[in-house]
Amino acid sequence: MDPLATGERIVAAVHGRQEIQPDPPDELALADRLRAECTREQLLALASKHACGDSEEDARMRRATWRALARRFGHGVRIGRGALARHPETFEIGNGVVIGEQAFIQGRFDGTCVIGDRVWLGPQSYLDARDLVIEESVGWGPGAKVLGSEHTAIPIDVPIINTDLRIQPVRVRAWADIGVNAVILPGVTIGKGAIVGAGAVVTEDVPAFAIVAGVPARFLRWRTGYQPPPGADDARR
Repeated sequence: MDPLATGERIVAAVHGRQEIQPDPPDELALADRLRAECTREQLLALASKHACGDSEEDARMRRATWRALARRFGHGVRIGRGALARHPETFEIGNGVVIGEQAFIQGRFDGTCVIGDRVWLGPQSYLDARDLVIEESVGWGPGAKVLGSEHTAIPIDVPIINTDLRIQPVRVRAWADIGVNAVILPGVTIGKGAIVGAGAVVTEDVPAFAIVAGVPARFLRWRTGYQPPPGADDARR
């Protein structure tokens, strides 16, 4: 079909191609000072104070407080209005990361949360980041969710929320793309360059450069231009 007839346009990507500039020295110094002078509770309160503001100063303070709290915090990070973090002291955030408005990253005091360079997290994303690694240049659609834990539901004679929590690592490899409102369940690995369709519920590992969709998510095809290793097509049937 002729793209002109449908109104379709192809334009250059913006986020993934932007040059990452070092953050200003005064902003880095501010984060260092906040880390040295403020308690964790004071830093969290300061982050909350500026969480929803629309000014440049609010955006600067969001970056400075998250940087002061995080284990690692890169340059050129953008934190949208209303974005929230729990246990940000466990976060390792790379360069050029975008955290969309009203995103919620829920860490754990003894957990691992690694977000690689140039990751784009869409608005209203939810990350159960108790044991989560998102590698570089991953696109995460608005409203998409990852769950890294679940209750064992054992024993049966108590409420499920009273049973132990099983934490399972989730890994999203470089260049993958997670569709709008998709859900990734505990223990899943999304392969390099894979595409997860909008609204999919991913219950098992996704091979590199595969396209999956549906509830539960199922293999559709390999990405155009990818040559799967011998036997890979047979394994998907």
